[in-house]
Amino acid sequence: MRTSLSISKYLVVLTALLLVGACVNAEAQRRDYLTDDEVEIVRDAQQIDLRIGVLARAVDRRLAALGLIGGEATDASKKEKKESDKWGAAPTGTRLQLFDDIRRIIQKAVDDIDNLSERPNSIVVEEPGKGEKPKKYEDVFPKAVRVLASAAKRYEPLLKKEIDTSKDDQVKGVVMQSIDLCDQIIDAASRLPSAEAKKSGN
Repeated sequence: MRTSLSISKYLVVLTALLLVGACVNAEAQRRDYLTDDEVEIVRDAQQIDLRIGVLARAVDRRLAALGLIGGEATDASKKEKKESDKWGAAPTGTRLQLFDDIRRIIQKAVDDIDNLSERPNSIVVEEPGKGEKPKKYEDVFPKAVRVLASAAKRYEPLLKKEIDTSKDDQVKGVVMQSIDLCDQIIDAASRLPSAEAKKSGN
């Protein structure tokens, strides 16, 4: 009889713990990986190369918040001081949350590029200035991939250093996913025709 009661109490406690864990996980999933101000900036950047630049800047902001880049280390951080009204407050969160934000932002950039590659006719370009030719998919898409690859090359050393120094397995797992995305991006960019080949028509 006592054994049955003990088992019942154990099951009740276990169920309660599982419910609490589920609530914590659900809360983590609800966290927005971009701030409200960043969401607006991304939404305004409809042309793919401009959008990728915005997303790369959002990653830089989190690297700065994590202390992985200094105040004068990048052009992005210098612009941060001049454009604080536009970008809003610096992103906040735990180390794990900020690294997960980085992973999700990089994934969004990859998804946006992949989606456009599957539907080239859906491209949005800015109105050309006076005397400029209208931009086409062939002009904007490769530029977007190269912008993202350039950013990925900057991120990789910082992310790999975190793998070497962090003692948090959860952080390491998230960072490894970001490194894998960076590898994929750099590889994809290496397959693009060179600018010289494009000009010569090869």
